[in-house]
Amino acid sequence: MFPEITPEEVEGLLNEGQQLNLIDVREIDEWESGHIKEASSLPLSELQERVNELDKDADLIIVCRSGNRSGRACEFLQAQGYKVTNMTGGMLQWQGEVEFGA
Repeated sequence: MFPEITPEEVEGLLNEGQQLNLIDVREIDEWESGHIKEASSLPLSELQERVNELDKDADLIIVCRSGNRSGRACEFLQAQGYKVTNMTGGMLQWQGEVEFGA
């Protein structure tokens, strides 16, 4: 199993100025319709091919719409040796600032 963090906790850490490695695994159309400004887009459908783009030494926080796809991404990444945390509730629960577009 992997650790979990709430959207409120993520927002609090960002507001404190912490550098977080947020990886949004939603598809591009979902990303463009609103994402966390500090996040990077890496759609779940591309994760296996692009996994080497991620830093194995970094603590990654995985984000999706509701927490389900990010959970699947966490399982995959953890099996590959990455340090991951799932943001529970996903963007549906995110109350912080949202950026639109690519």
